[in-house]
Amino acid sequence: MASSGEKCLRVHSYESMGTFDGPGLRYVVFLQGCPFRCLYCANPDTIDAVGESKVTSPDYIVEQAVSMKPFFGKRGGITFSGGEPTMQAEALIPLFRRLRDAGIHICIDTNGGIWNKHVEELLGLTDLVLLDVKEINNERHEAITARPNTQTLRTAEWLEQNGRPFWLRYVLVPGLSDAEADLRALGEHFGKYKNIQRVELLPYHTLGVHKYEAMGWEYKLAGTKENTPQQLETAERILREYFPQLVVN
Repeated sequence: MASSGEKCLRVHSYESMGTFDGPGLRYVVFLQGCPFRCLYCANPDTIDAVGESKVTSPDYIVEQAVSMKPFFGKRGGITFSGGEPTMQAEALIPLFRRLRDAGIHICIDTNGGIWNKHVEELLGLTDLVLLDVKEINNERHEAITARPNTQTLRTAEWLEQNGRPFWLRYVLVPGLSDAEADLRALGEHFGKYKNIQRVELLPYHTLGVHKYEAMGWEYKLAGTKENTPQQLETAERILREYFPQLVVN
């Protein structure tokens, strides 16, 4: 049971010392549920709102994060990923307040596709947002995610207008999100944002394909090959014209 009347969370899994989801060493909490249906989702087992998740008291997460605090150093902290964490925004708000009181740096990895008063309050309590922009072209965004990108772009605009630091993350999928026109449109849209601390160009990978097989789902990008060095170099060259803070992961 959660203390102080707080709501429990549906947690899929944890990573104790992650180095990929935010600065420094991170305690990564993967939450259950996502409204997007990304064709290349690496965690399809987190999409369903319930799935095989465990109902978890926020007390447990606070205890774990505090116990790991000595390892975080000056840059590390906790990251909430998924799934889509903002689906559980209302339950996360009091947890974020407790983590802040404990002096723990908080990241949230989000597709930016959900907006309500709880999400707005949650992002105001977040130290760093990792914003996944799947595609700047709305038609192709819908082909990739089955949702429009309208709210994602509005979320980015809110972060910029409210002085909230964020990282922009973009997955380069051959034939889906690697067109030069789209990369330039992404740069033109976000290039003058002052609160984007880092832009991450993420190569397409097939590490989650075995999960589709285990779940009996069809992997709809079967046959799509990972990026060639030339494809990555071309995308990097284009995006670096707009983003000096670009990093290729």
